[in-house]
Amino acid sequence: MIDLHTHSNYSDGTDSPAQLINKALAAGVTTIALTDHDSVAGITEATNALRNGISLVPGAEISCQTEDGISVHMLGLLFDLENSELIQTMAKTRENRHGRMQRIIERINEAGIDISMSDVLAELSDGETLGRPHLADALIKKGVVSSRDEAFTEMLHNKSKFYVAHYSPKPAEAIALIKAAGGVAVIAHPMASHRGRTISYETFGDLISAGLDGIEVDHRDHSPDEKTALIKLAKDNNLVMTGASDYHGNGKLNLLAEYTTSNDQWDALRSRANADRVIKL
Repeated sequence: MIDLHTHSNYSDGTDSPAQLINKALAAGVTTIALTDHDSVAGITEATNALRNGISLVPGAEISCQTEDGISVHMLGLLFDLENSELIQTMAKTRENRHGRMQRIIERINEAGIDISMSDVLAELSDGETLGRPHLADALIKKGVVSSRDEAFTEMLHNKSKFYVAHYSPKPAEAIALIKAAGGVAVIAHPMASHRGRTISYETFGDLISAGLDGIEVDHRDHSPDEKTALIKLAKDNNLVMTGASDYHGNGKLNLLAEYTTSNDQWDALRSRANADRVIKL
């Protein structure tokens, strides 16, 4: 089984990279991509945890935003981990997250809820990328909500009055950075409308022109009709179709390998990178 979208506690997951590898092995996953938000910091630990029977795809989920403020997540896979321009762009995005978090907290405080930046940072381990799931965990400890899912459903989704945008590259810019680093670009859960506004099908033309390699079709946040439309879009434009869990660990319903990528689609995607960077024993 091939799962090309997972997270560790180096961003907003709850498992360490080593725990993630062990759980993937137990679940029968043979190829797993670690795609923490705007970070490759967990790749070394994941690599050190590898055992026979599982391969690691280095990657990251890059936060993007369109001109009209729509959030887009771009999976970069198999890129050169030493590429300075891509690494610096992700670092800039991570740094901006702290200012954004403070503004979200201020809005929550204005609604009469007692939460502070120190409460949120207490949920953040060294080297992790700060994100809304850490705020969710702080809200759980305060007794405001009972789970991450409840936090996002009630308070932290993109349409919430508490939502604040943050710096991130345009989707086409992210694709260009990934491609320049020798990797492949796959747009993650593009039609997940419950997360907020989604890009139009027409927008895909610009992304395809920029070098988009694939679409994450099979994802729990896509309806059957959305999957059908994305499959047609992919076939019409010679794009690879992937499936993935978007696993985050505890607090989210997503299970490892609940959606997977077929071998033929993985081979097609892998062939588009400028080098074979799959890591295995």
